[in-house]
Amino acid sequence: MATTKSTGFKLSVMTLAIMNITAVVSLRGLPSEAVYGPSSAFYYLFAAIVFLIPTALVAAELAAMFADKQGGVFRWVGEAMGARTGFLAIWLQWIESTIWYPTVLTFGAVSIAFIGMDPHHDMMLASNKVFTLIVVLVIYWAATAIALKGLTWVGKISKIGGMIGTIIPAGLLIVLGIIYLSTGGHNNMDMSQGFFPDLTKFDNLVLASGIFLFYAGMEMMGIHVMDVKNPSKNYPKAIFIGSLITVLIFVLGTFSLGFIIPAKDINLTQSLLIGFDNYFHYLHMSWASPIIAIALMFGVLAGVLTWVAGPSKGIFTVGKAGYLPPFFQKANKSGVQRNILLIQGCVVTVLSLLFVVMPSVQSFYQILSQLTVLLYLIMYLLMFSSAIVLRYKMPKQQRPFRIGKGNGLIWFIAGLGFCGALLAFILSFIPPSQISTGSNTVWFSVLIIGCIIVVGAPFIIYASRKPSWQDPEAAKEFQPFSWEKQPQPAAATAQPAVTPTATGTAADASNAGATTGSATDHNEPTKN
Repeated sequence: MATTKSTGFKLSVMTLAIMNITAVVSLRGLPSEAVYGPSSAFYYLFAAIVFLIPTALVAAELAAMFADKQGGVFRWVGEAMGARTGFLAIWLQWIESTIWYPTVLTFGAVSIAFIGMDPHHDMMLASNKVFTLIVVLVIYWAATAIALKGLTWVGKISKIGGMIGTIIPAGLLIVLGIIYLSTGGHNNMDMSQGFFPDLTKFDNLVLASGIFLFYAGMEMMGIHVMDVKNPSKNYPKAIFIGSLITVLIFVLGTFSLGFIIPAKDINLTQSLLIGFDNYFHYLHMSWASPIIAIALMFGVLAGVLTWVAGPSKGIFTVGKAGYLPPFFQKANKSGVQRNILLIQGCVVTVLSLLFVVMPSVQSFYQILSQLTVLLYLIMYLLMFSSAIVLRYKMPKQQRPFRIGKGNGLIWFIAGLGFCGALLAFILSFIPPSQISTGSNTVWFSVLIIGCIIVVGAPFIIYASRKPSWQDPEAAKEFQPFSWEKQPQPAAATAQPAVTPTATGTAADASNAGATTGSATDHNEPTKN
């Protein structure tokens, strides 16, 4: 969240590409796309072109513009649309991750269930709501306890866990699929579907819209744009290389699951582990199943640790600048955002208790995943719009990395990302035909009411701001928006002071009002 100026060290193209891959790639969502067979490749490529690449490029330009100012997406959107909308953007980035925790931890609970040696018993345990609920809460609160101790352990576990729990299993899954087919294994994927899907079946597209969340998070990599030598040339190169490898991992990993599991038997929360189980059984290596389950579980813990310490730190920083009540600005001795983490934990606990009203573990998983997608996409819609607005609002602002020389290319790239995000947003409301989510009333109610509550909350908080909310020390470090800086009147510097007359006083008052209006005419008044 706190971007900094470039240091002397420069990242190579391949190093940045690998960082992009590790930041985006997650295996837990592969089963949701494996049901589409060969057409899943179309969805992956489509989402990469209209969302992944535009997100990375737009975020790079915005990050480079404000490389010496704190705030991240709050800064980017706030400069374009005002502090109120900027606060909405950073709020959505935080609350989206909070709602996301139960879904990713459900996958972690399934991984733990598959540590046993009896596949049938493992599947029964993974479907048990009580077991899943207990594991979700234990892992989450354990991650929170670690995060409260500071970033030292968080960094170590996240780095190792990302490799052990994501990169290695992804490569292994692809290799197992190749070995399986090359040794005569039966291909369970329906290859008759072809590359191009039947786009007339709108009720089947909701799972495909989830691919956009697969690629979410790439905007975080924009903070490294100034750490690349010759960013205007090498940053896009790293983005395209990273995006290509990311798509290949997703496509080949999804195909590997489809080869070993028929589409009708795919389960969103269990199929990744079942796929590994089936491959190891085929190769007479069943002893390896518990090992891969432990590795995936460790990867989940590492991912949760990273996100527990990430977005909450961002909204904590913004909150200290006067946008959150003092209660949410409290930190422990290690400087960690204690109260925000505790509130976040309470929200995760309440969401996890929804297990009791949902018909199955995977229906709970799906509906929370869709709500997460909706909220994150709103933030992306604001980000893409802001990139275009800032080209006209701040035309003279230095852009060390710029998309195109004129404004035509930014309209195309940001517009493409906006349209892609908008399409995914609309599709995310459609109940999936592949999964029993209970009644459509429950589905639409949770999504619509959830969006209204989450989007409305930051506006209520913003309207309730008080001067006492601002931390004086934080205010010194948090630079004001460019539209908050009141320009000095030319007359004040060019002419000596004169004795005011009645007419002069009125004119001065009029000019002062005009100056104040121009400085604050951005949806909301400045509160210092």
